Amino acid sequence: MSFNTNLTCLSLTKLAQCRSDTSTNLPRIWWCPTGPLTFLPIHAAGLYNQSSSGPNILDFAVSSYTPTVTALLETYREIPITYKGFLGVSQSCTPGQTRLPNADKELDLIKQFDSHLNVHSLQGELATVESVLEGMEKSSWIHLACRAVQHLSSPTDSAFCLHNGNLTLSKIMTKSFHNADFAFLSAGQTATGDKNLPDEALHLAAGMLAAGYRSIIATMWSIEDKNAPFIADEIYTHLCGASPDSTMAAHALHHAVKQLRKKLEKPGSPAFLSWIPFIHVGK
Repeated sequence: MSFNTNLTCLSLTKLAQCRSDTSTNLPRIWWCPTGPLTFLPIHAAGLYNQSSSGPNILDFAVSSYTPTVTALLETYREIPITYKGFLGVSQSCTPGQTRLPNADKELDLIKQFDSHLNVHSLQGELATVESVLEGMEKSSWIHLACRAVQHLSSPTDSAFCLHNGNLTLSKIMTKSFHNADFAFLSAGQTATGDKNLPDEALHLAAGMLAAGYRSIIATMWSIEDKNAPFIADEIYTHLCGASPDSTMAAHALHHAVKQLRKKLEKPGSPAFLSWIPFIHVGK
């Protein structure tokens, strides 16, 4: 489903007709924005003021994004993947980057689900470009708790910052990830557009989709380090049932964001900048 500027006035009244009490029963919307809409958090459109927030799309539908309609269709045409394990990467103190004190805490929380996920962790100096690429080739799911950089003039140089250098999209896209399924990019600005090329998907999330990952959680702008472990814990709690199921990733993120919103919002402090950045891309 693709939306352009003529469809941005989708009313909350119409969405209310589909409202349900649980996220698993809510309708799904895939946003495929173009032009200036690329920079807007359409998934959070609603009524806001300085003291509180009113109804918004989060209350009525589960939102996902796709860089192109073709990219979304491809995720549904692929052969089902047998789950092959989880790669967890954390960089709390990357050389040349500001610290992320909660990155290791984020991964430690994920390790609690090891009996379901079969977690292989690479933390600190163990998280090199080479070791992460090797782990990606063997694993179905990946969680990256690290810094990221985006190069607008050369999109394939956009990268995740690891202990011994940058893992660029160009390096990722030279590999064959036959087991690739789900990626959680817990790093700032992994799904940010380019104002000079607003109709093209240039961000890291789109690159991971092109590399074979079907379902991706990313961020539109920088997130607060203290909120990342909370979101991760809520998401994996919902994805780890009898067996890992990435098809529920959008619903899991929807639930996690609602819980974060409930935790942070207080009278006179809507805190929407804390939960709005998180988005789901793909299937």
